[in-house]
Amino acid sequence: MRTFFVRLKNRTRWSWQGLVVAWREEYSFRTWVWANILSALLVVWLPLGDGMRALILVLGLLVLVAELFNTAIERAVDHTSTDHNRLAGQAKDAASAAVAVTAVAAGVAWVIGLLSLL
Repeated sequence: MRTFFVRLKNRTRWSWQGLVVAWREEYSFRTWVWANILSALLVVWLPLGDGMRALILVLGLLVLVAELFNTAIERAVDHTSTDHNRLAGQAKDAASAAVAVTAVAAGVAWVIGLLSLL
C-alpha cells in the first residue's frame, strides 16, 4: 500500500510540473485557461440547465487537454529533429487540429446553450 501512495505522489508531482511548464511556456495554453475561466463564470451566471453547464465546463477542460497533448507532440517532434520533415509536420498539424476541433465542440455547446435561453 505504501508503494501505491509513493507512486501517486510522484505522478501528482510530475503532472503538476507539466501544468506549470505549459502555463509558463505556452501562450496558447494560458489563453485557453483564461477563456475557460471566463466561460465558467458565464456558465454559472447564465440561467442554463445543469446538463448544459456540465457539458460546457467539461468541453472547456477537454480543450485544455487537447492543448496539452498538442504541446507534448510538438515538443517530442522538435526534440527528435529540427529538420523539416513532412511526417513531423503532419503530426504537429494533426495535434493542432485536435485542439481546433475540440474548441469548435465547446463553441457548439455554447451556441446551443445560448439558443436555449431564447
